[in-house]
Amino acid sequence: MTTGRDLARAYSPGVAEPCMEIVGNPLDATRYTAKGNLVAVISNGTAALELGNIGALAPKPVLEGKAVLFKEFAGLDCFDIEVDEADPEKLAEIVCRLEPTFGTVNLEGIKAPDCFIVERICRERMNIPVFHDDQHSTAIVVAAAMYALHLAGKAAQDIRVVGMAAGAAGIACHTMLRKMGVPAASITLFDKDDVLHKNRTDLCPEQMEFLQAAENITLADALKGADLFLGLSGPGLLPAEQVSTMAPDPIIFALANLKPEIMPTGPRIASPGAMIATGRSDFPNQINNILCFPFIFRGALDVTASDINDEMKLACADAIAPLARATTGAEV
Repeated sequence: MTTGRDLARAYSPGVAEPCMEIVGNPLDATRYTAKGNLVAVISNGTAALELGNIGALAPKPVLEGKAVLFKEFAGLDCFDIEVDEADPEKLAEIVCRLEPTFGTVNLEGIKAPDCFIVERICRERMNIPVFHDDQHSTAIVVAAAMYALHLAGKAAQDIRVVGMAAGAAGIACHTMLRKMGVPAASITLFDKDDVLHKNRTDLCPEQMEFLQAAENITLADALKGADLFLGLSGPGLLPAEQVSTMAPDPIIFALANLKPEIMPTGPRIASPGAMIATGRSDFPNQINNILCFPFIFRGALDVTASDINDEMKLACADAIAPLARATTGAEV
């Protein structure tokens, strides 16, 4: 903006030219504007970290932090948008109306089952990718971490899985495991109240995909002979003595954030061959959505995708998995 000619091109009258191009071809917005590099991180604060429903304003540091990660790792520009709206259908309506501004939408910190409703409505109505990161990025990285099956000499179709948590991330992770070949009948899923069984009346449609026939199954019962424990629940919910009843070389993904269901030393004592991961960066084998979300958004924007579908999620997991097997340099 150093000369009058620059100003005339960048604003009036020059700015009218790209406007008319976009009228003729809406996809040109990604060519002439920032839309193709712009992410909205949107939350109503009903499920922020392990803090629960803390309102729309208090999670702003979380969303701002997410914006920093998008910029640092993928070069994406990001607006954090905190919306004071608890009704999921009204929240979805607000998100849908933002489509002209953004290239993608990252839903964040919305409690289950509301998050399923919001994402479903937005994906049906919007022509840009809408991605509830708490669900799908976590599921992608868990899928990549299932490389542990190779180390244990086991196949996905042969294992038994016990899940502790049936919220947004839990349902997404177990859905991804099924897409990887784990039979639905081999997954036993618990929430804070009980095992998910056919006689419960408090479950949303997504949770009802994982119902058990019996309603008197305890966590201790389910863990006997199980190959994988996947926790996305709360601190200290997996007793070490129950790990010893699992199958040889069990896989323990204790991913509760900020404190895992069991600290890594517990499974190691109970079952020396256990393969253990947490969501924390101060322990080995961190499973965290930072390994996924900046980059799958980058790819979706670069190809002007209208959705992030299952094939893209599985491809992302397949791309991340070899990195865990690569030799790490000292500087890393």
